[in-house]
Amino acid sequence: MISIKTPQEIAYMRESCRIVKETLEFVGKNIRAGLTTKDVDDMVYRYIISCGARPSSLGYEGYPASSCVSVNDVVVHGIPSDRIIEDGDIVSVDITAEKNGFNGDAARTFMIGDVSEEKRQLVRVTEECFFKAVEGLCAGTPLYDIGYAVQTHAESFGYGVVRTLVGHGIGRDMHEDPSVPNFGKKGTGMRLKAGMTICIEPMINAGTYKVKFHRDGWTVTTLDGKPSAHYENTVLITDNGVEILTL
Repeated sequence: MISIKTPQEIAYMRESCRIVKETLEFVGKNIRAGLTTKDVDDMVYRYIISCGARPSSLGYEGYPASSCVSVNDVVVHGIPSDRIIEDGDIVSVDITAEKNGFNGDAARTFMIGDVSEEKRQLVRVTEECFFKAVEGLCAGTPLYDIGYAVQTHAESFGYGVVRTLVGHGIGRDMHEDPSVPNFGKKGTGMRLKAGMTICIEPMINAGTYKVKFHRDGWTVTTLDGKPSAHYENTVLITDNGVEILTL
């Protein structure tokens, strides 16, 4: 069931999304080579709690951390650990915060130190995919126009667009209807409605779109071992366009 948010619910979501945005900015200023991915998760936990919110992922279906910290070939859902972040890594940090009963969700891929041009381009194009997806987006747009825009831009660089993981609606729950794929046929799918809040999150691989799910039940890596990048924002659909709540 798709939830159309009331003005008060949208106000609550603006607050939780602001906290997510500021948390990611804090991580961006402090993440560096030599830290562990658990150190990054500790940063996330402390910052969200200091804002009077809670990290929604902590305990979600048994997930053991406040964020997903995914390095290089880890596409998403990297469990924070003693893994040391090294110079030249790209590190995706995906967080969700809940306050007043509503969630905000966003992800960024950070470049650590002297990053190769191959990885730099991947991170840049993945972010561009998001902004291509929201160009002209408004109430009445077919849902799969979002995925068409992402797929067209990513594949023009020879990149793989992950199929088995998608964006989603968000609100009282971290994951709500509808699913928001990063691929699709233009002009198809349900028509978006004003008041919908969705997470658009390109997950783009330098090589094949195929991925591997690990036995820990969470970690997803590229099948060919090439790097992957992730960029996500929570977006409010309006009659005239979109409001990117986590920017």
